[in-house]
Amino acid sequence: MSGRLTTHVLELSGGRPAAGMRVALYRTTPEGAVKLREATTNADGRLDAPLLAGGDLLVGTYELVFDVGDWYSARQTAGGASVPTFLEQVPVRFRIADGQEHYHVPLLVAPGGYSTYRGS
Repeated sequence: MSGRLTTHVLELSGGRPAAGMRVALYRTTPEGAVKLREATTNADGRLDAPLLAGGDLLVGTYELVFDVGDWYSARQTAGGASVPTFLEQVPVRFRIADGQEHYHVPLLVAPGGYSTYRGS
């Protein structure tokens, strides 16, 4: 089995997938962060392909940055105003210990907070 890194975003206050959210992936090194990929979530709040897979999934420290503020700014309340949000970007830093495993990093987000975990 080949390892892979995947993510998805669920918007908790509406109970729906967060379609159209920009997500960037960085690999962190002692010299700084290197951007590896950028993608946008699909209608199911997922990406159409893994962020990393196979030989590209190396042991090391990575960071996913979810553009939550921009996503909420594009949403409107029933009165037509932008959805107010406390968050701008949500960074999730994590470690890949085995390039043969599946690492799934979901984000559960609401205008005032978020949660994440290692999923399956």
